[in-house]
Amino acid sequence: MFPVLLLLFILVPVIEIGLFIQVGGWLGLWPTLALVLITAFVGASLVRNQGLMTLASVQDRLNRGELPAQQILEGVMLAVAGVLLLTPGFMTDAMGMLVLLPAPRAALAKQVMKRVTVSQAGFSQGGFHQGGNAQGPFGDDPFRRGGRDDDGNTFEGEYERKDDDDDDNHRLR
Repeated sequence: MFPVLLLLFILVPVIEIGLFIQVGGWLGLWPTLALVLITAFVGASLVRNQGLMTLASVQDRLNRGELPAQQILEGVMLAVAGVLLLTPGFMTDAMGMLVLLPAPRAALAKQVMKRVTVSQAGFSQGGFHQGGNAQGPFGDDPFRRGGRDDDGNTFEGEYERKDDDDDDNHRLR
């Protein structure tokens, strides 16, 4: 993994510099800089709009009791697209715009989802819940105590109310 990242950190800036030289020679300095700034602002606003739509889709799927794994992945991809669009460069802008478009993003997310296993354990119609065999860090279920009913909805407990006035009176004596 490290060699791939090293290669990316070397190749991407070299390609971007080459593209800046080519586009700058064709358009000139100021139009090239303006184009980079415009893509950053337009990309940021598009990422915001797409992100809000993806968030609404996640909420809709959660309300229907479905696991919104693909929508969450698309949200992560939108964050990556935002970083790519804010990074100065034409290649990173092109990659960011590609991920920003809904159809390519959905296709890419489906490809990633094929390679990832998503478990619905701990997910129910009403939302997330503790599974029957959930265990705490020491091997016991922290929610399995004497006061819990069979379906896990009732907790019994005791409490004691302590008033600050009583503490002040004891201190004054």
